[in-house]
Amino acid sequence: MAVSICRSSRDRALGHCFPCLSDPARRSSLGLKVILVMLHFIYAAILFLFDSDLVDKTKKEPWYTALYLLLLFVTLVQYFITSGSSPGYVIDVMRASNETNVIYRKSSVASKQSASSKNGSLDAMVEGFQSSRNFQGSTSASWTKLVMDLYPPGTSIRTCICSYCNVEQPPRTKHCHDCDKCVLQFDHHCVWLGICIGQGNHCRFWWYICEESALCLWTATLYITYLKGNISRAWWKDAIMILLLITLSIFIIFLLLLLLFHSYLVMTNQTTYELVRCRRIPYLRGVPERVYPFSRGVCRNLYDFCCVGSSIYSLEPLPSAEELEEKSRPHTCLDVLTCRCC
Repeated sequence: MAVSICRSSRDRALGHCFPCLSDPARRSSLGLKVILVMLHFIYAAILFLFDSDLVDKTKKEPWYTALYLLLLFVTLVQYFITSGSSPGYVIDVMRASNETNVIYRKSSVASKQSASSKNGSLDAMVEGFQSSRNFQGSTSASWTKLVMDLYPPGTSIRTCICSYCNVEQPPRTKHCHDCDKCVLQFDHHCVWLGICIGQGNHCRFWWYICEESALCLWTATLYITYLKGNISRAWWKDAIMILLLITLSIFIIFLLLLLLFHSYLVMTNQTTYELVRCRRIPYLRGVPERVYPFSRGVCRNLYDFCCVGSSIYSLEPLPSAEELEEKSRPHTCLDVLTCRCC
């Protein structure tokens, strides 16, 4: 009991001085971010402290080191941009949809009022007043109708309501227990970023992995170059460099596998959650194996992912049985020539 009281008083003190540290999950996320940033600077600093040849090369060819430091800076900037971006919370999309619906209704009411005033009608003010009173109820109903239109006819609304958020979930949506929100096209919750990866930031996440992989490969190349020319000069320097290189090699293997995996998901329009839990997700249980129900072809998937996904939230309807049957048909040579697979 005494320990819990001390912890609660410490949390209140941190929350009073630093509001962002009042939540233990935020403190943990902030700590991981600090560790990740420090690792980047430690690897770069030790390289420039130990490798005198690299320092001499920097003096002769400053563009080489400038490009490396630029990649380091861009990678860290991309990391913070991705960690601060929204994955596409359903509650935010619902509010945006309702606000759009309200604006549309108000504009339609205003046009009706102007038309009625021109015709000498006195019912315009009453009609506008009644419509404004029904805006709040009509917006929630419009979101419900919008979501239910994405499901097959006859689907019960109870199966679409999140038991935690109490909102209607569009297809491909999952509630994240770490963020305590429903996320569109939920992929996974990234511990190192401290946020979910979904429709809104999946593209930024892919670019961050790509930049991080390139930075790690370049750093590993510089470490190997140092060890080749200075392997027997100072044993303690060699031990530190070898230990860091081994750790970096593990990171590189993990990053490259992650990059290839997410590239496959992008080209097939899937998410990690859908691929891993396909047998537990209701709308994927009847889908045959090696059939990608939401894929529109590789080229269209890449276009939607890179050019559309980060700027506009899209709600995808569930494919019909005819569409699934068409996608399950094997590709022929004619399909390849006509780019049906793309």
